[in-house]
Amino acid sequence: MGNFGMTEILIILLIVILLFGGKKIPELAKGIGEGVRSFKKGLKGDESEETKK
Repeated sequence: MGNFGMTEILIILLIVILLFGGKKIPELAKGIGEGVRSFKKGLKGDESEETKK
């Protein structure tokens, strides 16, 4: 089930474009990127606090 081919990925991308439209996708990607960055920053902050103790 975890083996996606190029055809499956293209179909999923087509469905996403149809659902959200071309204008919303960059906004969604920006939000996801900020969330991932914040998550990584939080993980680094937790690790640095543990090494201080």
